[in-house]
Amino acid sequence: MSSPQKYPQIGYRGTGRRKEAIAQVRLLPNGSGLVRINGKSMEDYLGNQPMLHRRALQPLQLTELDRKFTLVVRTRGGGLSGQADAIRLGVARALLEYQADLRATLKPEGLLTRDPRVKERKKYGRKRARKRFQFSKR
Repeated sequence: MSSPQKYPQIGYRGTGRRKEAIAQVRLLPNGSGLVRINGKSMEDYLGNQPMLHRRALQPLQLTELDRKFTLVVRTRGGGLSGQADAIRLGVARALLEYQADLRATLKPEGLLTRDPRVKERKKYGRKRARKRFQFSKR
């Protein structure tokens, strides 16, 4: 009995996380430079915020490969800022899968490090994590 045939991998994959956001990134080596996030164009999804566009594509621009790949991204959770940072980490990891030599370029810029900061949990007897209720002396 033969084993089931595996499908060839299409493109390079990377997963990025930031706060509550998760982004699954695929780099397709066809050279169009198109970016699709959850089925929408980058401008439609991230809106008119050039800072988020730059942040999400920073690894590609740093390595000068922005016109070599098409990006297909699935993202969920968090807000737009967290999702843009998750996309950035996913793109950087996918680029390493494409060419391991790019580590020397990406690592000093901090693009391969997951930002560990997350929201602090609410404590009992408080309004939020640290805010207290108003104190009345009399």
